[in-house]
Amino acid sequence: MSVLHFKKHTEDRPLAGQPRPDRPLHWKLYGCESLATAVLIICGVVSNTLLLSTHIPLGQHLASHAVLQTALCGLCFGLSGGIAAYTRFGKVSGAHLNPSVSLAFYMYGRLTWIDTLGYILAQLIGACLGIALLMGAGALFPFWDRAMASVSFAATMPNPDVSLLWPFMSEFGTTFLLVIMIIWLLGHPALKYFSPWAAGFFFLFMNPVTAWLSGNSTNLARSFAPALASGQWHHFWIYLTAPFIGAICAMLLIRIDLFGKIHLAEARLVNFGHHGRVPRFSDPEHKSPPPVTQPPG
Repeated sequence: MSVLHFKKHTEDRPLAGQPRPDRPLHWKLYGCESLATAVLIICGVVSNTLLLSTHIPLGQHLASHAVLQTALCGLCFGLSGGIAAYTRFGKVSGAHLNPSVSLAFYMYGRLTWIDTLGYILAQLIGACLGIALLMGAGALFPFWDRAMASVSFAATMPNPDVSLLWPFMSEFGTTFLLVIMIIWLLGHPALKYFSPWAAGFFFLFMNPVTAWLSGNSTNLARSFAPALASGQWHHFWIYLTAPFIGAICAMLLIRIDLFGKIHLAEARLVNFGHHGRVPRFSDPEHKSPPPVTQPPG
């Protein structure tokens, strides 16, 4: 019985913040998160290039409708996260796709610090992989390369005509609201399956209001890879700091129940029912039985 008791209390449940002591690293999760983030970047940059580039007929038409163009860019980049989340990679990793979201899960106690770092590094690598694949496509099709370059690979840059405080507050405030929305949706069983798609509609409305200040990144990985490709590092410290500070402030308010009691089962945006375990890549939607609770003693 003592052996059974030990096994039950050391079951590997990293997305519930309860990994086995002998298994602190979860490479399957990091690898899948990296590939899911690459999908996010590919879909987001492609959609924004089509909407923004004057080398593309759609971009030419929308150039005279700036508000609509900005709103559609937010919608499409946000919905790219939903597409990434519903790939097999996103279903396994939980599709955080954003270091700010991984930090929020850590502050809620659903990730250990080492898994949080693993996710953040995976997101940065995945974003760079996505950009590298797009640049490879550009090498094969110069027209497409010129179109992407004309919009700086969808890089986010602070508005040079305003004080840096405004882009910083834009990134802080937008991330603050985004994290609250995601965690609140995940905490309500009737709404949690909408959470992977919610960012699209969030940015549909937020982009016309604040994107002109900072580009509405809210995501270090989403800003890092396009900056690497385009060389647009102007005041990049804003994207390195403001989203994290926004996520921290949002989670501090959530943890004191300012928005009501929110129960977050596990650190994932899709496919609940794994109870924090790592699902099989061959069948990521398979629902695992709940862990058996062993009474003390």
